[in-house]
Amino acid sequence: MSKTIEINGRKISEQYTPYIIAEMSANHNGELNNAKSIITEAKQAGADAIKLQTYTPDTITLDSTGEDFRITEGLWAGKTLYELYSQAHLPFAWHKPLFDHARSIGISIFSTPFDSTAVDLLEDLGAPAYKIASFEAIDLPLIRYVAATKKPMIISTGMTNLEEIGEAVDAARSSGCKELALLKCVSSYPAQAEDYNLAAIGLLKNNFNVPVGLSDHTLDTTAAISSVALGAAIIEKHFTLNRSGGGPDDSFSIEPIELLELRKVCDRAFLARGDGNIEPSQSELGNTRFRRSLYFCADLKSGDYITTAAVRSVRPGFGLPPKHLDKILGLAVNKDIPKFKPVSWDDIETRA
Repeated sequence: MSKTIEINGRKISEQYTPYIIAEMSANHNGELNNAKSIITEAKQAGADAIKLQTYTPDTITLDSTGEDFRITEGLWAGKTLYELYSQAHLPFAWHKPLFDHARSIGISIFSTPFDSTAVDLLEDLGAPAYKIASFEAIDLPLIRYVAATKKPMIISTGMTNLEEIGEAVDAARSSGCKELALLKCVSSYPAQAEDYNLAAIGLLKNNFNVPVGLSDHTLDTTAAISSVALGAAIIEKHFTLNRSGGGPDDSFSIEPIELLELRKVCDRAFLARGDGNIEPSQSELGNTRFRRSLYFCADLKSGDYITTAAVRSVRPGFGLPPKHLDKILGLAVNKDIPKFKPVSWDDIETRA
């Protein structure tokens, strides 16, 4: 399994700038033109992809008012699941015009399917990749159905444990998925940065040998920037035209100016992370001449012995490195030495 996946020619791994996914979710607020505008703004803000969610109320839940189906806390308290998804879903008929619009302006578009009919629709539209939501990460039949398309798959891991993630990965791989990525996620809306346990990004990379990213439900960019510094290859963030739009997901989504800033800071964090090698950076090389070195701090005659009164470790760095001080103490100089001359092996009668 490769640590690099590719969506529409864009390579995705920690060796490349983070792949930024703008998640539309329910932020279309029931208006096709809003959905198109979100796609346009995502492109202009520098997102690599816009992501949809593909379901109907009937494919994601049951039309029941029973206690099991009623939301009792959080942003959507009081609604039934059917009511929430009736309000939030993106009609199947909108998918083609949205795919066409995204392609016309040059931004990748794909979706999260929630059942086989959604996958079939997205295949007809030529979706280049698929995302599995955290709530469906334990739906192994769905994962297998998606994997059979042979397209890249990204799986969010909110609410899962390591065993469940392993089962999802095994289901994807055994059913034909060759390009797989995982997203560290906290399925809380909004989520708190301190709940993200970003240190687990390394564990996921090492355990499953796939690119790992972040599905970020926090209200700022702290978790995203931190995750890139830890090797996150993908950043997914809910995106809206207006956080005060009144839709189910608007309040915990970022606006266009924030997405633009997210793009910039994640790219800077990627550059700051570097390659892990310990050596001077190119920008430092000019300053190495100002490091400490050994200088004569007194006039000496040929044959005089070098003492601590005659040599000091000072800036700049044109003399011998200070590590040689003990080697030259007690040795004689082989010529007259003026004060302030950098120490050189050529000045010393006998070398250690």
